[in-house]
Amino acid sequence: MCSYNRLGKNADEADAEEIIDMASKASFTDQQMQVQENVHFQIKNFCTVMDEILLPGSAVPMTRPIKRAELSLRLKDSIGYSLDVKPSQIPHNEASQGLYLNGEANVGAVIAIYPGVIYTPSYYRYIPGYPRVDARNRYLITRYDGIVIDAQPWGYGGETREIWDSSTMQDTGPDTDETMLGKALENNALECRNPLAFAHFANHPTEETVPNVMVCPYDFPLTEKDLRIYIPNISFGNAEEQKVRRLGSSWFRGSSRNSWLDDSDSDGPVLKTLVLVATKALCDEEVLLQRPLWYYSVDKDED
Repeated sequence: MCSYNRLGKNADEADAEEIIDMASKASFTDQQMQVQENVHFQIKNFCTVMDEILLPGSAVPMTRPIKRAELSLRLKDSIGYSLDVKPSQIPHNEASQGLYLNGEANVGAVIAIYPGVIYTPSYYRYIPGYPRVDARNRYLITRYDGIVIDAQPWGYGGETREIWDSSTMQDTGPDTDETMLGKALENNALECRNPLAFAHFANHPTEETVPNVMVCPYDFPLTEKDLRIYIPNISFGNAEEQKVRRLGSSWFRGSSRNSWLDDSDSDGPVLKTLVLVATKALCDEEVLLQRPLWYYSVDKDED
């Protein structure tokens, strides 16, 4: 899907069939690498557009005083869509607010980024409310590898580009190590007006409704320092400094069309995040998320 989106609006049925044929012949690892490459390609394009809107082009990196609503409209003018948060059409008590796509997006498009604080399994006990972490927090999600992202502190974001400090984190719990928390948040200036940082408002569909996006793990390479400000996540306990084996680091550095097949250089720091990818062409509709197969709540006994 991501590969098809990368071809753009001029892609035809033959292009789609070629991609499907290539994917069917590739190993699972190679497919993962290709997905990472294509998601990163879209994230880089998004960051480029954000820079064009927010940075005046001078030598001094001062951002324009644009409100989030205006930024969202200007992003739509550039990429064809933006996001809105408003009452959901899903008839469920927990649905409340929902995520809506405003505009049009192709299948395979990165629709939204899941914001918030990232917890590795070794830091589960520091998730607010532990061990019943989901009792008062519906904005937790788990990656297939056990990484938990808590979007509750992010909420609706903000109206500035700022250091996302511990004052944004409420109810950290009595056992929270403030030293580790400080390290996780230190020097992490984030663009809180990020128009795509609303994945946590996507609801699950009813049995009669078909989901239109899927969760996609995305390992953001921290070597891309110019893009970091647009990734709405921080790692608890400074976990983002860990060296993690990537699925072929050349998926974000190589220029070859098949660079994702090169697995020669694979060590480097990454930020383990999540994005939502369209599974069908979308047009002015509510974003409905299929619950991932690996979804589960943090279990105290397993921890």
